[in-house]
Parts: sequence; structure tokens; C-alpha cells
Amino acid sequence: MTADDLLGRHRRVLPDWLALYYEEPLEITHGEGRHVWDSHGNKYLDFFGGILTTMTAHALPEVTKAVSEQAGRIIHSSTLYLNRPMVELAERVAHVSGIPDARVFFTTSGTEANDTALLLATAHRRSNTILAMRNSYHGRSFSAVGITGNRGWSPTSLSPLQTLYVHGGVRTRGPYASLSDADFIAACVEDLKDLLGHTRAPAALIAEPIQGVGGFTSPPDGLYAAFREVLAERGILWIADEVQTGWGRTGEHFWGWQAHGKNGPPDIVTFAKGIGNGMSIGGVIARAEIMNCLDANSISTFGGTQITMAAGLANLTYLLEHDLQGNARRVGGLLIERLRAVAAQVPYVREVRGRGLMIGIELAEPGTDRAAPDAAAAVLEAARAEGLLIGKGGGHDTSALRVAPPLSLSVAEAEEGAAILERALRSLQ
Repeated sequence: MTADDLLGRHRRVLPDWLALYYEEPLEITHGEGRHVWDSHGNKYLDFFGGILTTMTAHALPEVTKAVSEQAGRIIHSSTLYLNRPMVELAERVAHVSGIPDARVFFTTSGTEANDTALLLATAHRRSNTILAMRNSYHGRSFSAVGITGNRGWSPTSLSPLQTLYVHGGVRTRGPYASLSDADFIAACVEDLKDLLGHTRAPAALIAEPIQGVGGFTSPPDGLYAAFREVLAERGILWIADEVQTGWGRTGEHFWGWQAHGKNGPPDIVTFAKGIGNGMSIGGVIARAEIMNCLDANSISTFGGTQITMAAGLANLTYLLEHDLQGNARRVGGLLIERLRAVAAQVPYVREVRGRGLMIGIELAEPGTDRAAPDAAAAVLEAARAEGLLIGKGGGHDTSALRVAPPLSLSVAEAEEGAAILERALRSLQ
């Protein structure tokens, strides 16, 4: 069966809105380390890791061994029974969370994790009003879509929640873009105070420390700490969506919220993607009083299943023992500086941003702030043609390239990928 045959079958049985990258979509058949291969035998350097899910490496022996051994014992039993791997991973996650008296609930995805966080916050606060950031993305469930501040990923205006959108998630666009970092934070805080003066007290603010689907945008460090002062005075919870930023990807911190940690950790943290290195794990961390506020029964059929927990334990152990956070800081720092040097010579590049191994390259029509989605698509294709896979996103017509390799990326691989990206960007001229 050819790739064209598979594409035809895909289109006949799967939804039209299920997006595929590339004019000629590729089938990835296997991977190793930071590389993957397609069904034609072509080898690619992977700078997107299955949308940031392959956090450490493809086919990491420690993870595949743990999964294989667990599969030979039992794969699944549900949360109705004691589950040793789930308890062990929850203990480790609670320990590294920074949240006092933490409780952990495992889900199957980041969407489900954020959905659970919203349930906890609204039940605890007895309010269905949520503050969210403009340009945000939190998943594809009904409630998560209802708080998503990115039109490209919001297929309905219906929602079980009342959502109010706050300034600050994007530093270089919007009415405060021209201000200094300190003045930007002050203006956003005053806007938040003004907003809260016109509504009933919300349940929570949910925010990504670095907006993922939004194109790896972020506010100045300290914004959410400043927000928290305002929120805490009113009893409003802070939910940090760490689905993409967690587990050391930003290099400088283990969690993205730590760049905003002056006033303590969030009340709730959600995570997913990288923790399972491709296995389907998500979860919620919260203080016991919040996690235990539900007054009805609840379980998770597939959240915390033994085989995914085994993968998560092995992956987290490898990440910590090999200091992949430090590697993300060192190699990511080299990569972003290399890309900024290239960008200075390419008129289409509006900004190179990010930290660690979470880098965004925003494209715009030369000499303007107008998004250039066609240019972004062209760079994606040109990079693929030379053996590099990257992602794209952004709240302005999907004109940001997303670079997020596995955290074990070597300096040589970073240089190889940067050289391919340079040629792909220069091809726009």
C-alpha cells in the first residue's frame, strides 16, 4: 500500500477537520533518539517530537523496557484497585511539584487534565466564571474549547463556562507591546483589576507560562506572580497549564510557573505530553483541600493505567538522572542564538522567542506586522525536504514556526537542524 492509498483511506474515514502537515502527508513508521523514518525510508531530524510528547528520545531503551515488562504482567485495572506504579509516580510528581500537601490525579491527556482542573476550581469556588489569557489553548473538550483564546482552535462559542480574557500572554503584540517589561506588567495588572471590578468573583485564572499552540509566546517573567497578588486577595485560584512547558523543557526551570514564582506556586498545575515520552499520560496536581473538594464519586478508567505509569516512572527517572533540564538550557541557548543570528538577515522573520528547547520563529510580511501563514507553510515544506520536522502555530493566522526537539538533543544535532532551518528561511527571499 502506498502513502497515497493511506491518505485516501484517511480522508474517507476520518474527520475533515483532522489536520495533516505537508502537501504530501508523511507516515512516520519508527524512530530512534532524535530521528524518525517515514514509510519511504527517508530519515528526519525531529524538532517537534509528536507535538512535544517525545520528551526524552524516540525508542528510549529505559522506557521501552519498562513498558514491555509491565505489559507482561498487567496492562490495566482502573482506579478501582490499588495500583503500585500509579502511587509511585504520584509520589514523585507531588515531590517535584512545589505544591504543599499535593494530591495528584492522572488522566489520559492534557485536555482531560485541564477539564479536571476546571471542574475542581469551579466546584471549590462555586463559580463558573474563568479568567483565561488571549491567544491561549487548553485542549479540545467542550469546556477547554470554551476557555481557549485562539480563534483558529475554537470551533464553537457555546460553553458551560463564562470566560473573561486577560491581557498579557503575548509580549510583542497588543496595546501594551511598546511598554517596558515593568510597565507592561503594571498595565496588565491594572487591566486585571479593572476587569474584576465588573464581574462576580471568578473561580480561577488558567494560563500557560509559555503559550504552546499560540506560537511559543510568553509575558515577561513575574507577570503571573503579580497577577497572583490580585487573585489571592479575592480567593481566586491560579491554574498553571504546564502541558507543554513542564518537566524542564524551558531549561531555566523545571516548571514554567517558576519564572513567576515570587508569590508561591500555583493552586493547581496540569501536565501531560512529555511525562510519558509518547505514552498517553496527563494529570492534575493540587493542594489537598482543592483536590478533595468534590462531593460525588469519580474514577478514571484509563488515567493512571499500569503500563502508562511504568513509562512515566522510567521517563521521569531518566530525565532527572541525566539532567535533561540542564541540557535543554545549554543546547537550547545555543540553538536560539544561532536562529536569532539567521533571523537578523531574513526580512520575513518578525521575532525569534522562547527559552530552552521551546523556540518560536514568528513570520510576517517584510516591513509589516501582518502575519505570513503562506511563508510559514513554505518553510515547513522546505525543512521537511532537507530532512527536518518542525511545527507551526500562532494566534495570527498560524504564522509561527515551533521548534521543540527531545530534551536529549546534542549540540551537533542542534547545529544540523539550525543549518537546515537557515536554508529554509533564506529560501523565502
